[in-house]
Amino acid sequence: MSTLDLLDRLIAFPTASRDPNRDLIAFVAEYLGARGVAAEIIATPDGRKANLYATIGPKDRPGILLSGHTDVVPVDGQAWSSDPFRLRVADGRAYGRGAADMKGFLACALALADRAAAQDAAQDLAVPLHLAFSHDEEVGCLGVRSLIERLAQAPVRPRLCIIGEPTSLRIATGHKGKLAARATCCGVEGHSALAPKALNAIHLACDFVGLLRAGQERLAAEGPRDDDYDVPYTTLHAGVIAGGTALNIVPNRCTVDFEIRNIAQDDASAILAGLMDEAARLVATRRAQFPQADIAVEVVNSYPGLATPPDAEVVCFVKALVADPTTFKVAFGTEGGLFDGALAIPTVVCGPGSMDQGHKPDEFVALDQLAACDRMMDRLLARLSGAPSPSL
Repeated sequence: MSTLDLLDRLIAFPTASRDPNRDLIAFVAEYLGARGVAAEIIATPDGRKANLYATIGPKDRPGILLSGHTDVVPVDGQAWSSDPFRLRVADGRAYGRGAADMKGFLACALALADRAAAQDAAQDLAVPLHLAFSHDEEVGCLGVRSLIERLAQAPVRPRLCIIGEPTSLRIATGHKGKLAARATCCGVEGHSALAPKALNAIHLACDFVGLLRAGQERLAAEGPRDDDYDVPYTTLHAGVIAGGTALNIVPNRCTVDFEIRNIAQDDASAILAGLMDEAARLVATRRAQFPQADIAVEVVNSYPGLATPPDAEVVCFVKALVADPTTFKVAFGTEGGLFDGALAIPTVVCGPGSMDQGHKPDEFVALDQLAACDRMMDRLLARLSGAPSPSL
């Protein structure tokens, strides 16, 4: 199957993060199995979703890991020109949900797997190729963690990792970490006609949002900077606020979902601790009149940033595979910090397409980007077929 044929098959699986991905994983496992490659399936406890891990080539030495996620964001409320789960090719572009983020890369990786399996059958693959396809990346790099736990127990781990998120095939050496949290603001309900005698939880939540905004202003003005990013400092952001039941009731509960996206020089946990201290002081001013007043903060999810040195082996290795050897950092997060931090596998991000197209209606990847990624995979295969590790 060609890369475009594979992309057609992958897009046809509607793998929004809220939905199962097992059909896609079954397709990939069958595809690899037909080429003599055994795939390990790591399912969630309820069986609805799964990761896939496979190795092509010798099993006794570390190789190159290609990592990508199988889930996509929903299409609800978006005005698509065609069926988002049916590949459409027009004007030099391949359209469909996940075409850029990131089934285009998965298709290129599977096309490479076909060629690598043939090389392995001919005993001409000196360095193994590892494939890691995960679920639930779009909701906080959740699914890949069970795969990482499995690799932590493996006798041989990959030596280097390439995550194929869309970078226009430029080499990204870093991204910010992310901490997602929820602040639950508790007040005292009452009749709105007597509002001053109650404690409005929505107002308390707005005061907390004020703390977030003040913290953001401090970080922008005084915090450390990394000018490799479009936004060169750590950011605080309130994304969802929910509270109240009726206009004539003073609400007793309101939640604020917020995030911290931190550069490497900042500690998200320390920033969160500072926010919680400020929230505690804010609540203390209300408790003399309203003992029930509270702002409880719960961490919902977090993942580490990626900060691969520009002279790292993985950077030098990937520079030999791509046309543009310059490096940069991306604004979005990946599983890269988990592979690098939990498993000490040096990692970069490099894949076809642009994240400018991701999460939008009529998402696409340019056909010339897919062709360039196939050429990158050909160069990778040539390296795998050369001298064995550690020289690669």
